[in-house]
Amino acid sequence: MMSIDLLFAILDYAGIGFFAYSGGMLAARKTLDPFGAAIVGAVTGMGGGTLRDILLGSLPVYWIAEPSYLGVALVGALLGYFTSPWAQSLASRRIVLNWADAVGLSVFCVIGARAGLAAGAHWSIALLTGVMSAAFGGLIRDIIVNDVPLVLKEDIYALAALAGAGAYVAGLSLGLPVEWVTLGAAALALVLRGCAIVFKWSLPAMKISD
Repeated sequence: MMSIDLLFAILDYAGIGFFAYSGGMLAARKTLDPFGAAIVGAVTGMGGGTLRDILLGSLPVYWIAEPSYLGVALVGALLGYFTSPWAQSLASRRIVLNWADAVGLSVFCVIGARAGLAAGAHWSIALLTGVMSAAFGGLIRDIIVNDVPLVLKEDIYALAALAGAGAYVAGLSLGLPVEWVTLGAAALALVLRGCAIVFKWSLPAMKISD
């Protein structure tokens, strides 16, 4: 069994890569140039973790202390940008983008919750840092390209991140093996977000007639 530190390192790099990939794909869809794609991808991949570290007082933020994270974000962003033509139709681009985003969300909700607990925060704050880590990068990505952020729509998005963070915190409080809790919580978030993508699950939105 791999060590828990190695497991979280792998998840961290994977989450950044997938989030950055979604940012690069969206930049291509918006006809930005490669430099713009690199910026959008880097913000998407590292935005949530940056906010998390600032709020928890973990300075310098993780990607300044370890620049390899920035490298992963830039590579992921450019891969998303240059492989975007592979998804020829707008619909298929959206599918790939949504699933890349879903993987990033499922990883970062757990990493964010872990960071909150490691900082000695109350479990409720750990849930918040989990959701912020998972959702903030995508929020900034969508704002930059002038889209309505997914987290603000009725889609099951932030709720999936909250479920993953909650499962992680609950599993640890029950004394379950941390490796299985980590993977199980991430899988729960991914399944919920995936079901929202496939089956169009959503929360009810307010309908106001003119």
